[in-house]
Amino acid sequence: MLALLAAGLALAVATRAQDSPVPGSRFVCTALPPEAARAGCPLPAMPMQGGALNPEEELRAAVLQLRETVVQQKETLGAQREAIRELTGKLARCEGLASGKARGAGATGKDTMGDLPRDPGHVVEQLSRSLQTLKDRLESLEHQLRGNVSNAGLPGDFREVLQRRLGELERQLLRKVAELEDEKSLLHNETSAHRQKTESALNALLQRVTELERGNSAFKSPDAFKVSLPLRTNYLYGKIKKTLPELYAFTICLWLRSSASPGIGTPFSYAVPGQANEIVLIEWGNNPIELLVNDKVAQLPLFVSDGKWHHICVTWTTRDGMWEAFQDGEKLGTGENLAPWHPIKPGGVLILGQEQDTVGGRFDATQAFVGELSQFNIWDRVLRAQEIVNIANCSTNMPGNIIPWVDNNVDVFGGASKWPVETCEERLLDL
Repeated sequence: MLALLAAGLALAVATRAQDSPVPGSRFVCTALPPEAARAGCPLPAMPMQGGALNPEEELRAAVLQLRETVVQQKETLGAQREAIRELTGKLARCEGLASGKARGAGATGKDTMGDLPRDPGHVVEQLSRSLQTLKDRLESLEHQLRGNVSNAGLPGDFREVLQRRLGELERQLLRKVAELEDEKSLLHNETSAHRQKTESALNALLQRVTELERGNSAFKSPDAFKVSLPLRTNYLYGKIKKTLPELYAFTICLWLRSSASPGIGTPFSYAVPGQANEIVLIEWGNNPIELLVNDKVAQLPLFVSDGKWHHICVTWTTRDGMWEAFQDGEKLGTGENLAPWHPIKPGGVLILGQEQDTVGGRFDATQAFVGELSQFNIWDRVLRAQEIVNIANCSTNMPGNIIPWVDNNVDVFGGASKWPVETCEERLLDL
């Protein structure tokens, strides 16, 4: 309507300028429809001051531009809402699937490791990426709208209304994002708890299977086995699970077979914090077999590197440091002043086949035992000579009261292995 009025006024002014009307003449201004104006009445161009739009047209153009921007942003926000609804639906389906399969697993009593969602961690990670994308797009939208609003010369009231509306939309979107993050955290916690429960059940089952396998092992009795250490390395060894209490006397007996040269190595060693050589039996290089107590040395007149089974016993007491050495039931040596009045310290590590330079480690391959060990027993007293003879000739089976030789008390590492051992009588025939 304003355009038509302006056209009529311009036509009237132009006509009056061209025709010199007589005084007293009057003109009638009539509004023409746009079709008539375009067909037969072309309007002359009206020059503007400085070539700029008048304030009314400038405001109208700004309003149209802002409307188009608002429509575009509404479409963008609608797309964001659709994405949020899609993520919410996916999360609800994941929760329904996890709960339904958990109920099915409880009813059947089967292993539920395969009934978990395909990859809960992947779902959570995908949700996190989607949420971060929504946040970034929201921030970009906010900056763009603020730039458009600041560049357009809009009235203050309209700008405030638009900012309030955008603020409400932003708060709604942030609340939805917070809800999705809370649901993601709950899903992660439930998945972790379910996985931990499943792993606990599997561990218990594995332990039970191990116990059954040991119960049905090839050993005729818990002590009818030997430890084989076939190579001179620093990683083959056996370990006694139990440790020693404080001792003022001991007897250590074992069966061994070795043909290693030079020296059979270290059949056993006991190390405690501060003293790696608390108790050691070793034959190193061309030296004789030695018994170490608190790093003090006694040389033993034993000869066992002939590839045959031999029964070895050593005794010691803190009183005057007296010691004895037996081979195949016969006493071959005795002495005193071996770490006298020194009590054996408790809580150390007992290793078969290696000499320890630190507690439980730093093995030296040149000191490793090569051969087979069996019937390693420790008592907290000095056995009588007759008791040792009876053990050596197989007339008595007397496990150690401190360390007995039983399968579940010995672990092997680095390629060492356990095998059924020959009977005591067969070992005697090998002498």
